[in-house]
Amino acid sequence: MTETRPVRGQDTRRAILREAVQVGTAEGLDRLTIGRLATALGASKSGVFGLFGSKEELQLAAIEEAKASFITEVIGPALRQPSGIGRLQTLCDAWLDHTGKDAAAGGACFFLSVGSEYGSRPGRVRDAIVSVWRQWHDFHRQTIIEAQQLGEIRADTDPVQLAFELSAFERSAATDRTLFDDTEVFERARTAMRRVLREHAVQPDRIPLTA
Repeated sequence: MTETRPVRGQDTRRAILREAVQVGTAEGLDRLTIGRLATALGASKSGVFGLFGSKEELQLAAIEEAKASFITEVIGPALRQPSGIGRLQTLCDAWLDHTGKDAAAGGACFFLSVGSEYGSRPGRVRDAIVSVWRQWHDFHRQTIIEAQQLGEIRADTDPVQLAFELSAFERSAATDRTLFDDTEVFERARTAMRRVLREHAVQPDRIPLTA
């Protein structure tokens, strides 16, 4: 019989949520159960249940944990750069780095995985996923608008269209990495995004074609 230990403290909660994000990324939130996480971490099922109360609350907490990680690893590096096209490039690079580093999930993206899973399923989980996506799209577009206002992106550029095109490269790379186990797709996406940025930049030479 497997020995389990009681669940205590924020460190244990974070460990549970990190495991939950990993499962959600690789297999989907429906595969996320309190019993599975308790077994994986050698914790008591009752203790894990006491922290979250239900599968839905666990799923919502996993979404918040993934969001916090995304902010730290993607938004954070961009905000450390001055407003302008350099910040936009950093934002694109950081997104690819964040997704591409997760070898255990095959280079999958948590929010792409769970977005596909819950896209047509109304409820609190879908609402939470949609909220994160909207915040990301708003930040992406605002970064482009700020660069445009600084005169670093052409005045005739449509920020909504440019954000869509850049995100499309990002989403395609994550999907192809998972489907085809192709480790080079993130660098291909990086090259494609830089070419698009150069097309819209007032000074294209500011954007190198290679990292």
